[in-house]
Amino acid sequence: MDNKIPPPIVALVCGLAIYFSKDVTFFSFLFFPNELSLAFFLSGGSTLLLAAGAFKKHQTTVNPLKPESATHLVTSGVFKFSRNPMYLGMLLVLIGLSIRFNPLGGVILCGLFVGFITKFQIIPEERAMKKIFGEQFEVYATKTRRWL
Repeated sequence: MDNKIPPPIVALVCGLAIYFSKDVTFFSFLFFPNELSLAFFLSGGSTLLLAAGAFKKHQTTVNPLKPESATHLVTSGVFKFSRNPMYLGMLLVLIGLSIRFNPLGGVILCGLFVGFITKFQIIPEERAMKKIFGEQFEVYATKTRRWL
Protein backbone atom coordinates (compact mmCIF):
# COMPACT_ATOMS: atom_id res chain seq x y z
CA MET A 1 0.00 0.00 0.00
CA ASP A 2 1.39 3.37 -1.00
CA ASN A 3 -0.38 5.26 1.76
CA LYS A 4 0.34 4.75 5.44
CA ILE A 5 -1.99 7.56 6.55
CA PRO A 6 -5.59 6.43 7.11
CA PRO A 7 -7.96 8.30 4.77
CA PRO A 8 -10.10 9.62 7.66
CA ILE A 9 -6.96 11.34 9.00
CA VAL A 10 -6.30 12.84 5.56
CA ALA A 11 -9.91 14.10 5.47
CA LEU A 12 -9.58 15.48 9.01
CA VAL A 13 -6.39 17.36 8.13
CA CYS A 14 -8.06 18.80 5.03
CA GLY A 15 -11.14 19.76 7.06
CA LEU A 16 -9.03 21.50 9.68
CA ALA A 17 -7.08 23.29 6.94
CA ILE A 18 -10.36 24.45 5.37
CA TYR A 19 -11.58 25.79 8.70
CA PHE A 20 -8.36 27.43 9.89
CA SER A 21 -7.57 29.04 6.54
CA LYS A 22 -10.97 30.74 6.40
CA ASP A 23 -9.60 34.14 7.44
CA VAL A 24 -6.95 34.03 4.71
CA THR A 25 -9.13 33.06 1.76
CA PHE A 26 -12.72 33.69 2.82
CA PHE A 27 -14.89 34.66 -0.08
CA SER A 28 -18.58 33.85 -0.10
CA PHE A 29 -20.57 34.04 -3.28
CA LEU A 30 -23.22 31.53 -2.27
CA PHE A 31 -26.84 32.04 -1.32
CA PHE A 32 -28.03 30.03 1.68
CA PRO A 33 -24.55 28.74 2.56
CA ASN A 34 -25.69 27.17 5.84
CA GLU A 35 -28.44 25.11 4.23
CA LEU A 36 -26.27 24.08 1.29
CA SER A 37 -23.41 23.21 3.62
CA LEU A 38 -25.70 21.11 5.80
CA ALA A 39 -27.06 19.26 2.75
CA PHE A 40 -23.54 18.29 1.62
CA PHE A 41 -22.47 17.42 5.15
CA LEU A 42 -25.49 15.15 5.70
CA SER A 43 -25.14 13.58 2.24
CA GLY A 44 -21.51 12.79 2.97
CA GLY A 45 -22.25 11.37 6.39
CA SER A 46 -25.08 9.24 5.00
CA THR A 47 -22.86 7.95 2.19
CA LEU A 48 -20.17 7.00 4.70
CA LEU A 49 -22.67 5.16 6.92
CA LEU A 50 -24.26 3.31 3.99
CA ALA A 51 -20.86 2.20 2.70
CA ALA A 52 -19.70 1.04 6.14
CA GLY A 53 -22.99 -0.80 6.59
CA ALA A 54 -22.51 -2.59 3.26
CA PHE A 55 -19.04 -3.74 4.33
CA LYS A 56 -20.43 -4.98 7.64
CA LYS A 57 -23.34 -6.76 5.92
CA HIS A 58 -20.90 -8.64 3.68
CA GLN A 59 -18.52 -9.24 6.61
CA THR A 60 -15.48 -7.79 4.86
CA THR A 61 -12.84 -5.35 6.02
CA VAL A 62 -13.37 -1.62 6.29
CA ASN A 63 -9.66 -1.04 6.93
CA PRO A 64 -8.35 0.99 3.97
CA LEU A 65 -4.74 0.21 4.86
CA LYS A 66 -5.29 -3.56 4.50
CA PRO A 67 -7.23 -4.07 1.24
CA GLU A 68 -5.66 -7.51 0.87
CA SER A 69 -7.84 -8.57 3.83
CA ALA A 70 -11.01 -8.14 1.74
CA THR A 71 -13.12 -11.29 1.64
CA HIS A 72 -15.97 -10.00 -0.52
CA LEU A 73 -16.24 -7.56 -3.42
CA VAL A 74 -19.14 -5.28 -2.47
CA THR A 75 -21.00 -4.04 -5.54
CA SER A 76 -24.49 -3.39 -4.18
CA GLY A 77 -26.10 -0.39 -2.50
CA VAL A 78 -24.03 2.79 -2.77
CA PHE A 79 -21.29 0.71 -4.42
CA LYS A 80 -23.50 0.58 -7.55
CA PHE A 81 -22.86 4.30 -8.05
CA SER A 82 -19.27 4.67 -6.83
CA ARG A 83 -16.41 2.22 -6.35
CA ASN A 84 -15.26 4.39 -3.45
CA PRO A 85 -18.32 5.70 -1.61
CA MET A 86 -16.45 6.10 1.68
CA TYR A 87 -13.96 8.49 0.07
CA LEU A 88 -16.83 10.16 -1.78
CA GLY A 89 -18.61 10.63 1.56
CA MET A 90 -15.49 12.22 3.03
CA LEU A 91 -15.27 14.54 0.02
CA LEU A 92 -18.93 15.55 0.40
CA VAL A 93 -18.31 16.39 4.06
CA LEU A 94 -15.28 18.48 3.04
CA ILE A 95 -17.39 20.28 0.41
CA GLY A 96 -19.97 21.01 3.10
CA LEU A 97 -17.29 22.47 5.35
CA SER A 98 -15.92 24.47 2.42
CA ILE A 99 -19.29 25.98 1.61
CA ARG A 100 -19.83 27.00 5.21
CA PHE A 101 -16.37 28.26 6.13
CA ASN A 102 -14.09 28.75 3.14
CA PRO A 103 -15.41 28.26 -0.42
CA LEU A 104 -12.26 29.42 -2.21
CA GLY A 105 -9.74 27.60 -0.02
CA GLY A 106 -12.04 24.60 0.07
CA VAL A 107 -11.90 24.19 -3.69
CA ILE A 108 -8.13 23.91 -3.48
CA LEU A 109 -8.09 21.61 -0.46
CA CYS A 110 -10.86 19.36 -1.81
CA GLY A 111 -8.89 19.04 -5.04
CA LEU A 112 -5.79 18.10 -3.07
CA PHE A 113 -7.82 15.54 -1.09
CA VAL A 114 -9.12 13.92 -4.31
CA GLY A 115 -5.65 13.83 -5.86
CA PHE A 116 -3.96 12.44 -2.75
CA ILE A 117 -6.60 9.79 -2.07
CA THR A 118 -6.73 8.73 -5.72
CA LYS A 119 -2.96 8.37 -6.09
CA PHE A 120 -2.00 6.95 -2.71
CA GLN A 121 -5.14 5.06 -1.66
CA ILE A 122 -7.55 4.22 -4.47
CA ILE A 123 -5.08 3.13 -7.15
CA PRO A 124 -3.20 0.79 -4.75
CA GLU A 125 -6.54 -0.57 -3.49
CA GLU A 126 -7.59 -1.25 -7.07
CA ARG A 127 -4.37 -3.19 -7.69
CA ALA A 128 -5.14 -5.29 -4.60
CA MET A 129 -8.75 -5.84 -5.69
CA LYS A 130 -7.60 -6.99 -9.14
CA LYS A 131 -5.22 -9.43 -7.50
CA ILE A 132 -7.88 -10.79 -5.12
CA PHE A 133 -11.02 -10.72 -7.28
CA GLY A 134 -9.57 -10.75 -10.80
CA GLU A 135 -12.11 -10.54 -13.60
CA GLN A 136 -14.98 -9.92 -11.16
CA PHE A 137 -13.34 -6.63 -10.13
CA GLU A 138 -12.46 -5.70 -13.71
CA VAL A 139 -16.10 -6.12 -14.81
CA TYR A 140 -17.26 -4.07 -11.82
CA ALA A 141 -14.67 -1.36 -12.58
CA THR A 142 -15.92 -1.01 -16.16
CA LYS A 143 -19.52 -0.57 -14.96
CA THR A 144 -18.95 1.69 -11.96
CA ARG A 145 -17.04 4.97 -11.82
CA ARG A 146 -14.16 5.50 -9.41
CA TRP A 147 -15.70 8.52 -7.65
CA LEU A 148 -19.18 9.24 -9.01
